[in-house]
Amino acid sequence: MTYDRLVCANCAAPVSEGRCPVCRASRERLQQESPFAGLNPMALVALLAVLIAAVALLAHQTV
Repeated sequence: MTYDRLVCANCAAPVSEGRCPVCRASRERLQQESPFAGLNPMALVALLAVLIAAVALLAHQTV
């Protein structure tokens, strides 16, 4: 999940705006959590498809 859709329970503003210290801390934590956190879902699906194709190709070559 990306932080741009999250709403802060402290100030009821989007976390991506960072209006309060809680928002800023959550935004910082989410940005450091995963290198894939900033990718859009379609990019992740494309990456997964490439990985599956690579595994299938390697499996076919070893047989």
